[in-house]
Amino acid sequence: MSYLHCFHCLPCYAEQLPVLRFLHVSKHYKLMEQYVPALSDITLDVQSGEFVVVVGRSGCGKSTFLNLAGAIDVPTDGVVEINGSSTAGLSDQELTVIRRSLVGFIFQFFQLLPTLSALENVELPLQLAGRKHSRQRALELLDIVGLQGLSGRQPHQLSGGQMQRVAIARALVHDPKLLLADEPLGNLDTETAEGILKLLLRVNRDLGTSIVMATHSRESMLQVDRVIQLSDGKLVDDVPAISNSGSHEVGGRTHSLG
Repeated sequence: MSYLHCFHCLPCYAEQLPVLRFLHVSKHYKLMEQYVPALSDITLDVQSGEFVVVVGRSGCGKSTFLNLAGAIDVPTDGVVEINGSSTAGLSDQELTVIRRSLVGFIFQFFQLLPTLSALENVELPLQLAGRKHSRQRALELLDIVGLQGLSGRQPHQLSGGQMQRVAIARALVHDPKLLLADEPLGNLDTETAEGILKLLLRVNRDLGTSIVMATHSRESMLQVDRVIQLSDGKLVDDVPAISNSGSHEVGGRTHSLG
């Protein structure tokens, strides 16, 4: 059942739902005359306010998982629900409504428009959605990520860490239930990556935003709520983060992040 057209009208019901649910989800891609599995029979929930990292070697299915979680793509089999709204059978327009209303995206390479200022990059999603007071909201988010004084700079005038902060502000500007981050630390030096991780942890704690982050960062595994491990498109482990589970190691062994 899809709650796409009524999720704003069911706040009490929505509070009881996981912000993200995968039910026996598989995704196959056609390559020449063959179907190649990217994800196989994934079932899991992400609760409201959780910070979950997804780990695994390159090619294990992390990006596909995030694309399905963010309604960028739909599963071949199974059901993906975002805040109670199933993505199955929806039109492109309806999927766009889900993405603009419920999901924020952060990418490894920032995906900022080079000719726009930091402020304009953050403001743009609200303008496209026809939201009022977009400039004020964008300034508030730049302040939250520590960049209000740099709001007039274009991306080429910012460091990598500053560009990622702009990207985080843009992802949060419409107050999403779910923030999806695809290797947001991967293109940054160690010190800058630590700062971005701290910012994401603060967003999760202070704003209550659920975060699912694909990463190779061992440091993040120590500070979040859960660690999900994928291997060859399969869910092979789903455990509390190491800091929440004593000496527990992912998969009962030292995990190679690839």
